[in-house]
Amino acid sequence: MAKAPTTTTSSDQAPAPESYESALGEIEALVSQMESGQLPLEKLLTSYKRGAFLLKFCRERLESVEDQIKLLEDGDLKPWKAAP
Repeated sequence: MAKAPTTTTSSDQAPAPESYESALGEIEALVSQMESGQLPLEKLLTSYKRGAFLLKFCRERLESVEDQIKLLEDGDLKPWKAAP
């Protein structure tokens, strides 16, 4: 029987974010904390690992949306046109 995917990356990390936007917000908070220079070394490393996980999550979400757009556009990714 196949094992179901989990929403955590390891026992020391928080669960996967609920959305792209929540992941982006968490990344921004982590960067702010890291740039403050006030984090102890262990927390800095943990924050870096979490940020790398969140970045991967965001990239995967963006690729998924891009793939869906390609399907909707008959396989050709057309340039994005912002509304006037």
